[in-house]
Amino acid sequence: MSKHPHIGVYTASSIAIANMVGTGVFTSLGFQVLDIRSVFALLMLWVVGGIIALCGALSYGELGTALPRSGGEYHLLATIYHPALGFLSGWVSATAGFVAPTAIAAIALGKYTAVVFPGTPVEHLAAAVVVGFALIHALSIRWGSFFQNFFTLIKIGVIFVFLWFGLGADSPQPIGVLPSLRDWQVLGSSAFAVSLVYVSYAYTGWNASIYIVGELRNPQRNLPRALFLSTLLVMVLYALLNYVFLYTVPMDELAGKVEVGFLAGSKLFGPLAADALSLMIAALMLSTVSAMIFVGARITQVMGEDYPILHKLSLRSRQHTPVNALIFQTFITLLFIYTSTFEQVIVYAAFTLMLLTTLTVAGVYVLRWRQPHLPRPYKTWGYPITPAIFLLSNTWIMIYVLMERPLESGIGLGIIATGALVYYLNQRLAPASR
Repeated sequence: MSKHPHIGVYTASSIAIANMVGTGVFTSLGFQVLDIRSVFALLMLWVVGGIIALCGALSYGELGTALPRSGGEYHLLATIYHPALGFLSGWVSATAGFVAPTAIAAIALGKYTAVVFPGTPVEHLAAAVVVGFALIHALSIRWGSFFQNFFTLIKIGVIFVFLWFGLGADSPQPIGVLPSLRDWQVLGSSAFAVSLVYVSYAYTGWNASIYIVGELRNPQRNLPRALFLSTLLVMVLYALLNYVFLYTVPMDELAGKVEVGFLAGSKLFGPLAADALSLMIAALMLSTVSAMIFVGARITQVMGEDYPILHKLSLRSRQHTPVNALIFQTFITLLFIYTSTFEQVIVYAAFTLMLLTTLTVAGVYVLRWRQPHLPRPYKTWGYPITPAIFLLSNTWIMIYVLMERPLESGIGLGIIATGALVYYLNQRLAPASR
């Protein structure tokens, strides 16, 4: 019998980094400066968002090592609470958590490429990239890991190029970081809370390593390390990168714009380098598409193991890749690319995922109460304060999103409600399929 391939801490970390660093950090600042004009508050968005994600990562480390199995929130919520919540988590991941960001990143790649090569069919190129990476990850975990690590290195390299040239810009903007009393007051405003939703979307993926814990080498040691190190690194990079954006581009030019990275690059390198910059940002999207496809299929595959009606999605190839789940995920992604627009996807996807991660982190308390003697190779650092910071922060953000963005939050709740209906129908049909 052949041994199952195992994933090391470097690949697990790179998957989490690639899931986090994507479209969000290069598009969010333009929306944030519409309501917030304090440099200190804008930078604190990324620091606060990073601290929240770090608290979540530390909590997930305990849950992942105590209940080691691939599947992420799907497995954890089903085990800690009820299979229905696990199913809802998998449903959200399949319909919003991974598929939608995959489609968005692929379309962004197509649009940046079209800037350099006018006439490029954006949707067709996006679809080709999605299908290409699905084939790579279906053929081999080894090749999938190689491409994942390679494109993550490109992504980090591009960010360091921005940082290196940005911090040494010849004509920087006259900005000040030291806060005034009014700057501190912004941190408690509704604008700050809603802007944290965009930041939360940019950090989405901090928990990516948990989805592949069943394929991770020495998960008791490597899972907490991968979660902590990837989140901490990205938090530092995000704060510095947004400082460079504010340092090089006036806020009035940033306001309402999506192409933040392109605007900053044009200021730093001049118009002649715009084409090269567009291709570099397109390369960043390659890593995001690859990571989302790699991780997302694992959730669908685990759901197929637990629900007879979805059994075919659990089948693996001879190379132990979830090939049917990859095909299913690719089909849905192509459907998004060719039929949907995603202007509001950041808010409703982030809101929906935030609700599920909040329930999952609360599971640290629930599991310690229900199963106090369960072996825990790793325990949450700073418990019980660390999970509490995550829970209180997310609850505060979600309340403001419900108040300030009722349509987007309603869409998110509608996705969950639809999943509940599917679960109910599955329970009714499952006996007939046995």
